[in-house]
Amino acid sequence: MLYKLPLVLSPQPEGGFVVTSPMVPELLTEGETVAEALDNVRDTLAAVVELYEDLGKTLPMNLHVTEGSSSVWLETLVATA
Repeated sequence: MLYKLPLVLSPQPEGGFVVTSPMVPELLTEGETVAEALDNVRDTLAAVVELYEDLGKTLPMNLHVTEGSSSVWLETLVATA
């Protein structure tokens, strides 16, 4: 299943990043690098979706994207050497 949601990556003074989403406040994860933090979002979002289902709570509107239905705007961080 594809989901589209805004993410906020907050650098931490001790290193690494904390990731949250204003659309899904229950989403909270972290990683030592941007790549690791974004990888952790996948597992965390799956847990949040399961939590919503268990609570009978509806996911925010427009969170789910039907595969192949349309283009999706994606902003991402790209590091160069």
